[in-house]
Amino acid sequence: MPNHIVSSYDTELENLRRSISEMGGIAEKMMTDSGNALVRRDVPLAQAVIGADKRLDALQHEIEERAILLIAKRQPLAIDLRETVSAIRVSNDLERIGDLSKNVAKRVVAIAEQIQPQKIVIAVQHMGDLVQEQLKDVLDAYASQDVKAALDVWERDDAIDALYNSLFRELLTYMMEDPRNISFCTHLLFCAKNIERIGDHTTNIAETIHYLVTGTNELAEQDRPKNDASNYATVSLPASA
Repeated sequence: MPNHIVSSYDTELENLRRSISEMGGIAEKMMTDSGNALVRRDVPLAQAVIGADKRLDALQHEIEERAILLIAKRQPLAIDLRETVSAIRVSNDLERIGDLSKNVAKRVVAIAEQIQPQKIVIAVQHMGDLVQEQLKDVLDAYASQDVKAALDVWERDDAIDALYNSLFRELLTYMMEDPRNISFCTHLLFCAKNIERIGDHTTNIAETIHYLVTGTNELAEQDRPKNDASNYATVSLPASA
């Protein structure tokens, strides 16, 4: 293959990497800002998160189109093909992370004026901080193609699920103890679920990193360390006076 073609191909791959890096930065900021907006009842910050999603969507479409064109033109093999396919996968997960962060921001706008049990809001923030750390770590692992770091993120998902289960039960208890909490706690429950789903997308990216580096889907074929039991959760009714 002539040197100028190789150079052009390398440039196209590098452009994909840069776009993924930009998407990762936007997704991280959206998640951080949506969590801060929730704790502070900051409606303008929440609206900024909602607005930022457009750029993330545009980047995802650009990456997908450029990756498909690159495959069609260059017909890459081995690691180059895997990197191109991985760019499509990761961009899809980052786009979904942006959507989920936007959904949290929309809930913030809806509940900004409602009475908020701050204790439970802080618990949701704590879960968000843990998932934010997962997102940062997995993006770093993708940039450095570090399979070990990716596996570490993958294995941490069950801790997020356990925390979500605890929050789920606590929110149900708040709603049952005082009907005035129902509206706020319902919105907060959706916020917590959105954050838990962001955690799932970080494990998707971890699996993509394993595929990128090893050339196998072995990690994706294993049972994830899931611990979400919210579908089976029950809460006892308070005793009658």
